[in-house]
Amino acid sequence: MSTSASNQSTIYQRPIELLQNLIRFNTVNPPGNETECINYIANLLEEAGLKTTIVAKSANRPNLITRLQGRGNVPGLLLQGHVDVISADNQNWTHPPFAAEISDGYIWGRGALDMKGGVAMMLAALLRARAENLVPAGDIVFAALSDEENFSNYGAKFIVEQHPGLLAGVKYGISEFGGFSIFVGKRKFYMIQISEKQNCVVRVTFRGRGGHSSVPEQGGALAKLGQALVSLDKKHLPAHAVPAAKIMFQQMAAALPFPQNVVVRLLSNPRYADKALRLMGSKRVVFEPLVHNTVTPTIINGGAKINVIPNEATIAIHARLLPGYGPEELRSELHQVLGKEAEIETSYYEPGPSQLDMGLFPLLSSVMKEMDPTGIPVPLLMTAITDARCFAQLGIQTYGFTPMQLPRELEFWRLTHGANERIPIESMKFGSEAIYKVLQRFGERK
Repeated sequence: MSTSASNQSTIYQRPIELLQNLIRFNTVNPPGNETECINYIANLLEEAGLKTTIVAKSANRPNLITRLQGRGNVPGLLLQGHVDVISADNQNWTHPPFAAEISDGYIWGRGALDMKGGVAMMLAALLRARAENLVPAGDIVFAALSDEENFSNYGAKFIVEQHPGLLAGVKYGISEFGGFSIFVGKRKFYMIQISEKQNCVVRVTFRGRGGHSSVPEQGGALAKLGQALVSLDKKHLPAHAVPAAKIMFQQMAAALPFPQNVVVRLLSNPRYADKALRLMGSKRVVFEPLVHNTVTPTIINGGAKINVIPNEATIAIHARLLPGYGPEELRSELHQVLGKEAEIETSYYEPGPSQLDMGLFPLLSSVMKEMDPTGIPVPLLMTAITDARCFAQLGIQTYGFTPMQLPRELEFWRLTHGANERIPIESMKFGSEAIYKVLQRFGERK
């Protein structure tokens, strides 16, 4: 065996190097071009003796599936992650976004957090399991996916719709985002995702009298649109308490001292949630989307000619809906803010998982307690969407579990999709070890 082949066969022992290799594949989506990255992963798995299956809706947008056979005592466990990333254009980076440089204790690069870091952790754990001849209680299925950053049509959706048999026998899954640490006061929590919000896009239209620009028209379509933007900026939609968020708040409150525990507990009561949020300081931005359906105006259209007053103006709004809520509830809540004159049309809606299965949470929680006794594992309702929504159609409950010990000052959500995305070197070792422990203990009864 050559030196390079030997190094490759033991790369699971070097998750940092594995992540660097993944980052250096430019898989910005669009267009994606995930082929080289997927082939690299396939070569690692096949050299380890694992059979891989590659399926693709389009030749340059492949997805990889492999299965480590277990004893068949319990349903299978899915490890899934996407290798496409968003663009780094028009961002000011300290280190080149695809160089995967190591500096100041971090690996820098696009995808370090979202989510090539997680893919590297899962891949390292799987390759280690194979090298150590681990035979888990149930099958372990690993999926490296394309197109998560652009609606998943070439990735998770394609597999669920066209190749569901590749995931036969799977009940639970782990993927992005979760297992990372945050600090509330002096307490450190590890947030394990159990559910996520839903994706919805609405188009809001305002109408008014058009005419020649030499004769100004007050209260026209553009004026109404401007007032609507101000209202959306100043007002929130009604507060809600959904089961996933209530579980999260209750467990966090149980671990916090007074008066923080009271404030967090009040988030579970829609009557007092907004008052509690005002007391949370900088942490408000983390908790606010967990009690509201959120709406963000992103595209404005109105007017086509400089000397013509438009009689129609529109706002495209990207909404994230809490589990259990749909477009009808959103339309009703928007009318409360924008008034009845706003014409609201749903242009896209994708429902998220409808059920919540906490069956795997005790295992994930116990692993995190062992990895870091100073941290407190709690459930997380994710404010974004992931490929979990697709696999839920096959009855698979996904948990966000890519464990990371993060320093207090690192702003996880601002770095994800932002400039200078990076992950602590030690987090790669930490996360790979934690996931391997899950593979060892998955399905075992105490």
